[in-house]
Parts: sequence; structure tokens; C-alpha cells
Amino acid sequence: MSNQTKNKSAKMKSTALKTVCMSLTLLILCFTFHVQSQTKSTQNALKVSFADKTWDGITVPEGQQCHRFGGINPSTPSLVVANIPKAANAIIMEFNDKTFTPNDNGGHGKVGYNLAKNKKKVVIPSAPAHTSDLPEPFFVVAEHRAPKWDIPGAYLPPCSGGKGNTYSVTVKAVRKTAGNDFEVLAEAELILGKF
Repeated sequence: MSNQTKNKSAKMKSTALKTVCMSLTLLILCFTFHVQSQTKSTQNALKVSFADKTWDGITVPEGQQCHRFGGINPSTPSLVVANIPKAANAIIMEFNDKTFTPNDNGGHGKVGYNLAKNKKKVVIPSAPAHTSDLPEPFFVVAEHRAPKWDIPGAYLPPCSGGKGNTYSVTVKAVRKTAGNDFEVLAEAELILGKF
């Protein structure tokens, strides 16, 4: 084998080795970034569950639908919210119809709940539906988007007429500033059930 062929072969091996090393370095960096972002999102996730056992996340309990479809004193479900960041001073609950997109993203109302300082876990009691006159420490962030469909107010209970729509609540731990300005610190979504 000539020297020229040996040099060419050595250069090819060197280039291939550099390419493999760069690829491995890039792969390690991507993996590290992915693990760090997953850890960060896990650390910023609230833990939300039902405090009221009549809610199971599968079917909306009887009587907890809107008045239009036979609801009897409906109210928000009582929730246990844990893993609340230290800086949070309120919880925002955004009620959603995941099936009927105009009422997704808080379309069934946005209700706030003021927190005591440094509260890591809280049981939020039920709040009445179809009213904006909420008891303390609740407050209205935004009334529901269908006041002509059913009774106006801060919270519109499931109101699809039993078509099997999926309802959820997005729970956000926030730092409340002036007015209705909020810095979201952590959040989680809980499926309420189908109606």
C-alpha cells in the first residue's frame, strides 16, 4: 500500500471518528437537556385530586349538571391541591368542555381562591354554580362564556345535555398581582368526567 493511500485512509478514519464523537456529544447534550426540562416540569406540576368522593373523573355526578338539564344546586367539585409553590398566593380554576371547543380553555368559567402564605397543600371547598356572588376566599376571574345558554355566573356546570362531552378543570397556582394579573407558577389538569 502506498503512503498516499495510507494517508488518505488515515484521514478518512480521523474524519469518521470526529463525526462519531460530535454525534455522541450532541446526543448527550440533547439527553441532558431533555432530562433537565422533564425534571423542571415535574417540579412545577401541581397535584390535584377530588376531595369529594361523588366525583370520580369518569361520569359527572347526578345533579351536578347545569340547571337547563336538571342540575340540583350544582357546584364546583371540592379539590385537594398539593405541591403548591411557596410564592403562590392564589389558585385559579379554569373549567372546560374539552369536546365543545368554544367552551374549552376556561369557557365554563374561571374561579379564583385566595391562599394563606406559604400554603403547600389546600382543600378547596365547593363554590356555587350560576352566580358571581361567591363566598370568601373565592373570587371571580372570568364568568362563563354561555350566559344565554343557561344561567349566567362564574361557573357553568357541565351543560351538553348528556351528549358525552368531556369536562375538566385546569388548576393553576399563581402569584396574584394588581387587578386580575397573575403569574402562573405551576399547573395541572383534572378530568371531571363525561356528561
